[in-house]
Amino acid sequence: MRTGNSAGPVGPCQGDFFRSSSLSFGGKGPATGSAYPYSGETVASHPDILRERLEDRADLLEASRLRYRALRGILSGFFWKERLRGNLELLREVALVQPEVDATLASTGRRAAAERWPQDSAPVRLLDEVRQLREAVAQAVKRRLATEEPPALLGEAMLALEEEVLATGPFLGGRSWARAVEVLPRNLPELRAACAAAEVFEGIFKRPAAKGALPFNGAEAHELCRALTLGEVALRSLWERLDRFDETGRVRPFLERQVRRVPGPAPRSGPELLLHAAFWYDVARVRVSELLKARLDPVVAREDEVPVLLAWLVAREESPEARLEAGEVLSEGRAGLFELASELALLSRARPEGPWNEEAAWVRLWTAAHRARGETGEDVERVREVLHLFIRLRGRTNVPARLFSPDLATPVQDVAPDTKDLPGLVQAARAAAR
Repeated sequence: MRTGNSAGPVGPCQGDFFRSSSLSFGGKGPATGSAYPYSGETVASHPDILRERLEDRADLLEASRLRYRALRGILSGFFWKERLRGNLELLREVALVQPEVDATLASTGRRAAAERWPQDSAPVRLLDEVRQLREAVAQAVKRRLATEEPPALLGEAMLALEEEVLATGPFLGGRSWARAVEVLPRNLPELRAACAAAEVFEGIFKRPAAKGALPFNGAEAHELCRALTLGEVALRSLWERLDRFDETGRVRPFLERQVRRVPGPAPRSGPELLLHAAFWYDVARVRVSELLKARLDPVVAREDEVPVLLAWLVAREESPEARLEAGEVLSEGRAGLFELASELALLSRARPEGPWNEEAAWVRLWTAAHRARGETGEDVERVREVLHLFIRLRGRTNVPARLFSPDLATPVQDVAPDTKDLPGLVQAARAAAR
């Protein structure tokens, strides 16, 4: 049962978890005392007004009080490791929010002293209690850590304690799923990042799409590329975490066997969230790979080229004349090679239906070949092989290719098999079609 989560989880994007604060682990800062330096004069301030001065920090301090109480009870018990292993989400929650709590204690303490808040008021009592509980938890964490020199900041010390507890393994052993739940608490920043990426994948690829059309628009293509990078990094980190803390070596294979299963409607535990994110990441990778192959075969796109190509394919859906501009990622020749491959794939897909400008298609094909004429490598050789194949077929009726008009096909002399010039091959293909 989770304890002390009234303030909600702390997201991985709410600032640096380990930024330094005025209060150090195990010591007292400028406002760590239980009494405030004022002359004893009473201030005519209603308790509700004093609480309003805390603003939203009151909720943070009250949530911290509950969490500290629960954590102090866990760390003071005889079987503290087993109890802590079942409440690692609580430990990590306290650790991640600890810099903000320290900063709040320091700033609010200074304000209380400057404005002479009554010591028997509720806000001052809350500050004192949270400060005392923090000190008790700090001492307990320091006592439980195996290292002689614990980290200076309390949040870092808690994360170090988490790693020590996970590294020791269950006291009485445990099954694979129970161990995965321990190693993968739901508030891991990497797990939240993987789930955020999976949400993008699921939103794009779960909905129905028209046959032959792209399943996303320009803005979604940008989000998809960002999510692919984010998901890859997050999932790699999560699998490495399993390898690091699973002394049996059975947890990762156990989870990997379930990745291809369609996840349930509402994942709740850490392993379920991991499987959900990994499933949709694999779906996105496969769909993007199939999409690029169908539209750019035989040219194979590199990882860094995918974002540019997806954005261009979206623009090409709206206008066949859309150019693939060269830039930092794509050279002029490489961009031309992708345009040439796209035209070949489009012409080879099926016979044209409806109005189709054959002359404009030939012009686009020749222009792309002219841009790519200086390129070398395996991709260029595969494109040359495709053009040679088109020329040898001479537009036979059993080949569903727009490039060859069966009604206009006439025998012509084969082009030399060693011809390398891409524009020359395009001209020969056009002559074969005539």
